[in-house]
Amino acid sequence: MYEIKNGKIFLFVKAQPNSSKNRFAGMYGESLKINVKAPAVEGAANKELVKFVSKEFKIPKSEIEIKGETSKRKILILPYRNDIIEKLEKYKH
Repeated sequence: MYEIKNGKIFLFVKAQPNSSKNRFAGMYGESLKINVKAPAVEGAANKELVKFVSKEFKIPKSEIEIKGETSKRKILILPYRNDIIEKLEKYKH
């Protein structure tokens, strides 16, 4: 679901665009499934994903890096903080 490297959290995400609401939807294999309201058109779902994760973990959007913009499986690179790890651990089960 995530790895810690170089003082950063690499969060493996399965993005589900066109959902009724933004939410963490549990585990999907080795990834955290996140539903986003925005459609997968012109980067709208990616922007919504970053906005949602930023709000949930109280991280500035500028500190979230996204890898795999055109893939449903993405890696979000977040700053390392214990409170983020604690929240992520709750979604593992």
